Amino acid sequence: MEQNPILSSKLSLNSDIPLYTQLVGIIKRNISVGTLSVGDLLPSETELCRALDISRNTVRQAIGELEDEGLVVRKRGKGTFVADPTTNRRGVRYSFTTEVSSMGKVPSSTLVDFDVIVPPRAICRTMELKEGTPVYCFTRIRNVDGTPLILETSYYPQFIYPNLTREMLETHSFYSLLYHMGITPFSADDTYAAVQLDGPRASLLGVDAGSCAFYHQRLTKTEDGRIYEYTRSYIRGDRVNLNVHMQKSGISFARSID
Repeated sequence: MEQNPILSSKLSLNSDIPLYTQLVGIIKRNISVGTLSVGDLLPSETELCRALDISRNTVRQAIGELEDEGLVVRKRGKGTFVADPTTNRRGVRYSFTTEVSSMGKVPSSTLVDFDVIVPPRAICRTMELKEGTPVYCFTRIRNVDGTPLILETSYYPQFIYPNLTREMLETHSFYSLLYHMGITPFSADDTYAAVQLDGPRASLLGVDAGSCAFYHQRLTKTEDGRIYEYTRSYIRGDRVNLNVHMQKSGISFARSID
């Protein structure tokens, strides 16, 4: 039986590019050139770990990113397969990893805190939740080329994914985990405001207290209108530009990173 081409690939331990990002690139290249076709089975976690001499967490992080981009799909008890792009569920697709990678930069995340909480009344109102509903609350630093860029705190109702753990969040895209529960983003509402960073937030982002930043809030909904994500972020104002293009057919919006 012919060996899967991914298993004969090599990763560079001396590169500044994280190992999971290198693995993502290898799989993407094999898909784009047709070496891997829709429906093809990817090597198992054990095979990838053994052939490439990497950890299971590295493999899971790479597969999670590919899932988030809709390039592969995991089927419980069967393995991970190359996805058919024509069958992706309709809706909005947002991924920090995809956004940053498309700019030719290297994304990564640092999990600062993870907990299950009973949120304040204001957050329950914002998320249209019954008071007392437990939610996941986790804070991450989003890095670009190894430099902190965004301090992000997200809230999700616990009932949408009852068994989430800190380890799972460190090794998987949460969007990809939700996808397997049938939960996909259909619409999102964003707001931005100009603020100054206080001492603790500035320290986490590696800038001086009082530095300018964008305060970003996002509410994400399913197709039936249920809010399942509320995210509050502080984005370094010295690195990010907000670009708006207006024309007769509508308005487009994008972020760029210096």
